[in-house]
Amino acid sequence: MMRPILVAAALVALTVGASAQDKRPDYGTPVNAAGAKKIAAGVLAECQKNGWNVAVAVVDNHGFLVYFERMDNTQTASMDIAVGKARSAATYRRPTRAFMEAINKGGPATATLPGVFASPGGLPIMIDGKVTGGVGVSGVTGDQDEQCAKAGLGTT
Repeated sequence: MMRPILVAAALVALTVGASAQDKRPDYGTPVNAAGAKKIAAGVLAECQKNGWNVAVAVVDNHGFLVYFERMDNTQTASMDIAVGKARSAATYRRPTRAFMEAINKGGPATATLPGVFASPGGLPIMIDGKVTGGVGVSGVTGDQDEQCAKAGLGTT
């Protein structure tokens, strides 16, 4: 009789611990067009400085496109990828690098989640600890995309 109670208690403890570890920031007021353009300008300045042709997308906290721009000669696939990275970062409230790391650690189920982009270059936009949107960059390597996204957020 004692064994089922101990098993139940252990499961409750694990569930509470897992949910506390996986606390995501709250959503805040969505990024507006002026803020989105400012972020994109920072992204593009970093990419131009390095001679990288990219697409940049900024979405609100629900994943809806607020601003998009691409540099001349950016690969065609990068248009959709930039939007996807931004949307994934905003709606899942984490950098897209986290999905790549989870899959690489043996978590293939992560790849089956809707809208996941498991490539660096998507970052949530944070204001006062809350997610107000996401920025996505695509066109060079994932690390370079992320470098530009960080520059757009002023976190380089």
